[in-house]
Amino acid sequence: MTTPRLVLASASPRRLDLLAQMGLTPDGVDPAEIDESPLKDETPRRLALRLACAKAAKVAAAHAGAHVLAADTVVAVGRRILPKAESEAEVRHCLDLLSGRAHKVLTAVAVAAPGGRVASRLVETRLHFKRLTDREIAAYLQSGEGLGKAGGYAIQGRAGAFVMALQGSYTAVVGLPLYETACLLDGLGYARP
Repeated sequence: MTTPRLVLASASPRRLDLLAQMGLTPDGVDPAEIDESPLKDETPRRLALRLACAKAAKVAAAHAGAHVLAADTVVAVGRRILPKAESEAEVRHCLDLLSGRAHKVLTAVAVAAPGGRVASRLVETRLHFKRLTDREIAAYLQSGEGLGKAGGYAIQGRAGAFVMALQGSYTAVVGLPLYETACLLDGLGYARP
């Protein structure tokens, strides 16, 4: 029996690294290009789930016979969705908002199986950042680490020193909750090594 192929619907090197921790190397990487804008009145939870499922469905249409794994991470303060910071100004805005406050990181994972079945899970992690000094924010901006990251920071880098408390899944904050990913793949018949 041949193992069904696994395709990752993401170009994230962090997600590839996390899959490697599970002993998995995707047979293909095919990033889903979709509009990630929130819908009117969409909650952060619904946004993360909708995007992960849409990414899985879009890439599955091009890879018949494969298991397609997709994920999406949304950072929120209350119902306010923080952007995937594309500029230094956006990173600063996010850090100013997160400084000294609690926030949520919502990571949704979706797996599309051969035959069209799609299953998903949402993982909510609560974090509390220390109050950041102007010097800490300036140093973080200079590092460039927050660019392209949901909420303007990467916990696996320098921003890890900002986290006073974390309740939930560390790997979900990095970008892929490993326990839930393994459960989805197992439940949809993907034979992990």
